[in-house]
Amino acid sequence: MEKKKIGLFQLVMLSLGALIGSGWLFGSWEAARIAGPAAILSWIIGGIVIGTIAYNYIELGTMFPQSGGMSKYAQITHGSLLGFIAAWANWVSLIALIPIESIAAVQYMSTWPWEWASWTHEFFHGTGLTTTGFAAVFIFIIIFTLLNYWSVGLLTKFTSFISIFKIGIPLLVIILFTMTSFHPANYGRNLGEFMPYGSAPIFAATTVAGIIFSFNAFQTVINMGSEIKNPEKNISRGIIISLVIAGLIYIALQSTFITSIDPTFIAQHGWHGITFNSPFADLAIMLGIYWLSVLLYMDAFISPFGTGVSFVATASRTLAAMVSNNHMPKFVGKINQKYGIPRMAMVLNAALSMLLVVVFPSWSALASVISTSTLIAYLTGPVSAMSLRQDAKKLRRPFTGRWLPIVAPLSFVLASLATYWAMWPTTLEVILVIVLGLPFYFYYEWKLGFPNTKKAFMSSLWMLTYLIFISVVSYIGSTEFNGLNWIHYPWDFLVVIIGSIGFYIWGKQTAFKGRYFREAKDLNKTVVLPEEE
Repeated sequence: MEKKKIGLFQLVMLSLGALIGSGWLFGSWEAARIAGPAAILSWIIGGIVIGTIAYNYIELGTMFPQSGGMSKYAQITHGSLLGFIAAWANWVSLIALIPIESIAAVQYMSTWPWEWASWTHEFFHGTGLTTTGFAAVFIFIIIFTLLNYWSVGLLTKFTSFISIFKIGIPLLVIILFTMTSFHPANYGRNLGEFMPYGSAPIFAATTVAGIIFSFNAFQTVINMGSEIKNPEKNISRGIIISLVIAGLIYIALQSTFITSIDPTFIAQHGWHGITFNSPFADLAIMLGIYWLSVLLYMDAFISPFGTGVSFVATASRTLAAMVSNNHMPKFVGKINQKYGIPRMAMVLNAALSMLLVVVFPSWSALASVISTSTLIAYLTGPVSAMSLRQDAKKLRRPFTGRWLPIVAPLSFVLASLATYWAMWPTTLEVILVIVLGLPFYFYYEWKLGFPNTKKAFMSSLWMLTYLIFISVVSYIGSTEFNGLNWIHYPWDFLVVIIGSIGFYIWGKQTAFKGRYFREAKDLNKTVVLPEEE
């Protein structure tokens, strides 16, 4: 019996279920605290960064519709090592998303105001998880996994329902907050008031406040590849529709947060001094909308819950794809024949998620690792997309991006800047996480008899050198981004831009057609072009 495919509506709901998670609950407050009213620009910049990156992956995803696709494109064009680096970095970010959403749900539960829920107050002590809190996070991880364990059909029914709720609550907040308290003068009467802390925090907030993290989930669509109805059309539609909806909601929420606060409160405390435990719920109480605060407390539980469920699906398919790349134990990628899902990958990811909670027991610590790991993985997309344009022109392309020759280098540069904005020492931490995966790669290369290992290494040298470059620039960069200030702001941006263009060109020139390219070419032959339908 053929397993049920995911339609466009379910696909958009699944993507939105992942996109609208803990980011909206924390992001607007954190961004405003860092950049003041200019935080509205941070969301626009973040949306542009992710939008340009996604443009590359729409073409790649429709050319090679397969589960866990995000982990395979670099391997197709540059061989096993670059494919492993990209897949490992992406996988780390995805399994970290499962515990970060669990922590977010538990943290907001710990502030529930109802007497019957007083037991939840024991989940957090100060800013850290208690033993009971750790247990609650582990329970959430298990529930997220079980909801994916018994089929795609159950997953899509659950996420379609929960996504409608998750979209409705932010829209309700935007409308009611605006009706109750609207102070457009909070944006300031001049540039100094609009950007009270200068321009650098606008860029810093894009990564530090979880904005890049909030937009990251577009890859849910890519990684569901072969499970989507009409992937040649619905992959591009799913990504564009979900990103546009999420972007408009996030920007509107940021504006609502800025204009809802009483001007006297800002005058007294400043934007830096806005300290909320549950930002929108606390603000609702300040505005006297108590019933909405109750709804927000509930949504603060439901939004991370839905995102966590979605990313269990994405992370398991990413790990299973790494197995098919021959660099992980085969039992991990075994697909359950009845339900068509990688169950062992789900179980392993759940266990590693619990370990990550122990190592990084806070939302902010996990967010910094996720954002930078994801951006490192995304850097391979523009290079792979343009490498295929120049070396494999005859491949079937259901979606041909007209602006790709411009967008590809632009997205590479923007991803590099966003990585730099994460600040030192996050860049070094991500490199260390990637290095931890290399023993797996070389062990399986040895077992395979080192097929094309030297060629794969030379084809990946640009990325290995790039990681050193971005770490060094981060270390010696401006104080605004936690560096030694050997390169002053904004000249540090110029160094990153020039260096990134050089690495992008180097990366394009080192592509080669190995066995992974030949396998992908066979998959590409099955793709249906729009004019053939």
